[in-house]
Amino acid sequence: MAAVAQPQSPQQQTLRRRLPFVIAVLVFTAFTLLIRLVWFQSPLDGRVLSYLETIRDANYRQLQSLPGERGNIYDRDGQPLAVNALRYEVGISPSLISNPRRTATQLAAILNLNELDIYNQAISDQQWVLLARPVSAEIGQQIAQLDILGVIVTPIPFRSYPQGTLGAQVIGFVAEDPNGLRGYYGVEGYYEDQLEGRVRSEEVSNIPLDIVNDREVNDRGDDLVLTIDRDIQYLAESELNLAINATGATGGTILIMDPRTGDILAMASYPSFDPNNISATSDPDSFRNPTISNSVEPGSIMKVVTVAAALESGVITPNWTYNDQGIINIGGIDIRNWNRTAAGAVDVTQVLVQSLNVGAATISLTMGPDRFFAMMQEFGFGQPTGVDLQGEEAGLLYVPGDAEYSESLLGTVAFGQGISVTPLQMLTAVNAIANGGLMMQPRIVTQIIDDNQVINSQPTVLGRPISSETAQIVTQMMVRVVQEGVDGNASVPGYTIAGKTGTAQIPTPVGYEENASLASFVGFFPADDPQVSVLVMLERPQGYWGSATAAPVFARLAARLAILLEIPQDAVRLALLGQGGSIDQLAP
Repeated sequence: MAAVAQPQSPQQQTLRRRLPFVIAVLVFTAFTLLIRLVWFQSPLDGRVLSYLETIRDANYRQLQSLPGERGNIYDRDGQPLAVNALRYEVGISPSLISNPRRTATQLAAILNLNELDIYNQAISDQQWVLLARPVSAEIGQQIAQLDILGVIVTPIPFRSYPQGTLGAQVIGFVAEDPNGLRGYYGVEGYYEDQLEGRVRSEEVSNIPLDIVNDREVNDRGDDLVLTIDRDIQYLAESELNLAINATGATGGTILIMDPRTGDILAMASYPSFDPNNISATSDPDSFRNPTISNSVEPGSIMKVVTVAAALESGVITPNWTYNDQGIINIGGIDIRNWNRTAAGAVDVTQVLVQSLNVGAATISLTMGPDRFFAMMQEFGFGQPTGVDLQGEEAGLLYVPGDAEYSESLLGTVAFGQGISVTPLQMLTAVNAIANGGLMMQPRIVTQIIDDNQVINSQPTVLGRPISSETAQIVTQMMVRVVQEGVDGNASVPGYTIAGKTGTAQIPTPVGYEENASLASFVGFFPADDPQVSVLVMLERPQGYWGSATAAPVFARLAARLAILLEIPQDAVRLALLGQGGSIDQLAP
């Protein structure tokens, strides 16, 4: 007997009618989710991806510029003058410190800080707290050895000058700026682009415990080898300090060069500063190098340039004479000799030996303004020497056609008044006489070392203002100056010295300073084969005259330089030359 179908309830009938619709919705939803899942796995648009990564990294990563190590600076013999070192800063992340009391006790003992202050900072709700900056490497290592979670010791690079104050104004210094360490003044400033390490950008974590792996090594800056000789620089600074103390001078400069190459062997000025502690320098002018940045009236040392220019121009000969009456008027200005006397009939050599202002003015007047000032420019006055040091000044030389030019300058410039020169300009000009007429560009860097590549700086000729014949004639005149005109104050036993004294007045906005002078001496030796030249300048010495104050300093320097540079005495050197030898054979 067949079963009889049971009639469906109204609820079942409703479910039966809706079920296909529900199934269709579920299938559609599943299909949509599957499509979205596939789409989600596909690469995002680059702009969207970059935006999302920026939001992510802003929370726990930042882009930081990491400069490379700065290049070192050495003297000509490889002695370090400027190197890199590390100090440290010490900070804490309070949320990571498990025992604030013990941490405060340990850190206070090492840092010499108040224990309660450290404890209060260790329990604060700040993310990070700086405790000390900078601290020495020794202290930094002591704290690192504690190995306390939450105590962070971060290295801070800084510049160290192992020789202390030696050559400070030549080397310059390094200080922090927003971009890291930067060089100022001297070699550090001039060669900043070569010395600074190459800066690279790197993402770093804001999370103290997030360790960065495979950090890229930054490029190191170039090393520099200077022409400066550490021992000669020390000698120059020592002698300058002795001279300042002995004469009561308010300042001074000693410059020592090799006239054959333009190499600066020493460059000393007083006062100076300590590059390891620049914050202790009260006067920022001490950072400047007076040898290249101070323009002064040179006084009578200019007379050797005047005589050389006149001889080269053919206006006078070595036998030229004139009648010195003790006064000459040029451009409405009366020019007198330093001793206010008339020298009578004298030749050009006696113009230098007796340091006659009237004689020098007579020579320049004979040359005429166009020829005279053209020769002064040939010797480099009124323009920078181009030395590779930051802060060089050009000096002042007014020539015909300038608004400031006056006819009297033709007479006064001839003996070193009415013209401003830097000490380096003055010695560079005299070096042309010492170097057979060739004027070499001064230089302070002899090598740039980039990784394993060595770039040598070659001596550069600035010009030939005079011939070798003229240079030889003026050199012999300068020898006579030392032998006859300086009372033996510049003589060195065993060596023939060529030199000239100078005593210049110090200008002010309303004339010249009373009873004050810039005393100087410039010289080179051996006179027949110059290997070293020296300029000594003393500001406001109590002895006033260059012959009494600056010349003895030169003599002491020259005697020591002969030993340091291993320059044989004239008799030994000439005997060796007579046998066909050379002093170069005596070099180590």
